[in-house]
Amino acid sequence: MKRKVIQIDQDKCIGCGLCANACMQGAIQVINGKATLVSESYCDGLGMCLPQCPMDAIQLVEKEAAAFNTARSNIKLKSAVSTGPACGCPSAQTRVIEQKDEGQAPLGSQPSNLRQWPIQLHLLNPAAPYFQNANLLLCADCVMAAYGDFQEKLLKNRTIAIACPKLDNIQGYVEKLAQILSLNNIKTIVVARMEVPCCGGITGILKQALQMSGKEIPVREVIISVDGKVK
Repeated sequence: MKRKVIQIDQDKCIGCGLCANACMQGAIQVINGKATLVSESYCDGLGMCLPQCPMDAIQLVEKEAAAFNTARSNIKLKSAVSTGPACGCPSAQTRVIEQKDEGQAPLGSQPSNLRQWPIQLHLLNPAAPYFQNANLLLCADCVMAAYGDFQEKLLKNRTIAIACPKLDNIQGYVEKLAQILSLNNIKTIVVARMEVPCCGGITGILKQALQMSGKEIPVREVIISVDGKVK
């Protein structure tokens, strides 16, 4: 039968594994340092992996292919994906960070409240252990530079995901965030964004993701002015 399936350009692929994390059917694996389509019958042809590829190495092509194996539909929402890194890239390696109370910090030094790595929504593994029973901070990346009390007032005791609703791929973020919400018991969500109109898109990302996941989670929005004040 003729239908759409993905095609991976091995020359462009850098083996980051982001496409494998995004694939809901487990059709992609990183083999010998390159993303590989395991079977055309595993590919649903929706292309959720395309916006995740930083090298534009994946495209949808229409060709004669085996019918989609419907038994694999949403396989990653039914069972947790691997929490291990898809490659050796440190930027994508899942880590839980345990912060210790070391008393008063030395002059000019402030301990971090960061509880996990990575923090960029594009790189996050939806099944990472730090999402379970977490209070989530969905943050526009400019907020961290503008808001002086960011660490203490927003980041403390929260798991963070950062994104730029103006420059990044919004649809890819909606799908990734929906996976995070679907797989985990997120207790509360704080959305932190800048006052500029384009930054409101991060709130829209969350609304779409909540609708896609079918979850009802308490949400609070924090808006920061360009001079660093809470609006």
